[in-house]
Amino acid sequence: MTDAHRAIDAVWRIESARLIAGLTRIVRDVGVAEELAQDALVAALEQWPESGVPDNPGAWLMATAKHRAIDYIRRNVMLERKHADIIHELETHNTPDFDVALDDHIGDDLLRLVFIACHPVLSTEARVALTLRLLGGLTTDEIARAFLAPEATVAQRIVRAKRTLAEAHVPFEVPRGVDFAARLSSVLEVIYLIFNEGYAATAGDDWLRPALSEDALRLGRILGELVPDEAEVHGLIALMEVQASRFKARVGPSGEPVPLFDQDRARWDHVLIRRGLAALARAERLGASLGPYGLQAAIAACHARANTPSETDWKSIAALYDALAEIAPSPVVELNRAVAVAMAYGPSAGLEIVDALQAEPSLKAYHLLPTVRGDLLKKLGRFDEARAEFERAAALTRNSRERKLLLERAAACK
Repeated sequence: MTDAHRAIDAVWRIESARLIAGLTRIVRDVGVAEELAQDALVAALEQWPESGVPDNPGAWLMATAKHRAIDYIRRNVMLERKHADIIHELETHNTPDFDVALDDHIGDDLLRLVFIACHPVLSTEARVALTLRLLGGLTTDEIARAFLAPEATVAQRIVRAKRTLAEAHVPFEVPRGVDFAARLSSVLEVIYLIFNEGYAATAGDDWLRPALSEDALRLGRILGELVPDEAEVHGLIALMEVQASRFKARVGPSGEPVPLFDQDRARWDHVLIRRGLAALARAERLGASLGPYGLQAAIAACHARANTPSETDWKSIAALYDALAEIAPSPVVELNRAVAVAMAYGPSAGLEIVDALQAEPSLKAYHLLPTVRGDLLKKLGRFDEARAEFERAAALTRNSRERKLLLERAAACK
């Protein structure tokens, strides 16, 4: 790859979301906006290797794409009167300062694009794929590799998502009133799903995919700037910052998973921890009480503040899980609460909660249920039962690194 092509790739990763957002404001169709942005990228690939990378490459891409947007509107025989007005404004508005032209409306445009990509009219898988494509700047192939899905499947999801948005006439706007909270919840869910797939890969040979988590964290930080007064946004940022701080300690020399209790805490990234704690403090200042992401961030902060596993304030963590179960009850939250209760009040107390989850349909194929049960049974000296639980968990997980670890834990039950 030439220096020019490397520069183009870097610029695209940085500028593509802003470019697509600005174009969507002009053409009112996210699919068309992405095509116009891609046209500008093709023009850069053709011209920059010969002419050199412009001093302001983002503004160059925006100006090139804007001209293509004008051509697109001209070609559209079904123009509405407002499109004619937009063309006139674009052609007559003198913007010699490309920096000003690029930044005009950019915060609003990006926020609108976030809400479109995460619109509830789309399936969860489509929201994730479209968000990574439009806001993360990832190619279809990169998204497919990140989620271990066929490229054709991911491409189809993205095409269908854009078609669905167009057919549903989803407006390019930020929702207001009660709709805002519901839509923001969808946005946060998508960002956290992306982060978690990088933090603990559901399938494949790699335990972690840090690049995917970094994309989610970058999206979260952008969202924090766009809606600075939303406590739950900063709660999610805090949660991701603190969890991301453990990346280097979560794998061993051969890529094997390292459980939280066995991690070398000196390898935790304390810059990320400080950022996470600052975001948590901001969430606490903004909200009368913490929401689901804020509470999870507070739990992560308890771990981050402990220099050793034995110093962890498990009673506080158990209390935080009690609060989380009140406002966002789910079988997974209850399973995590069982672990905290076991650490604070003994394995028998935790096992009682876990056993109550055995008949939960949504956890039938969830490998962490037998993993937690096996761990508690082992602590109680019930080794044969523990071995069976670890073996069951190994059969359920789709991640080969995790399967190996679980089988090793089963073999150690003696």
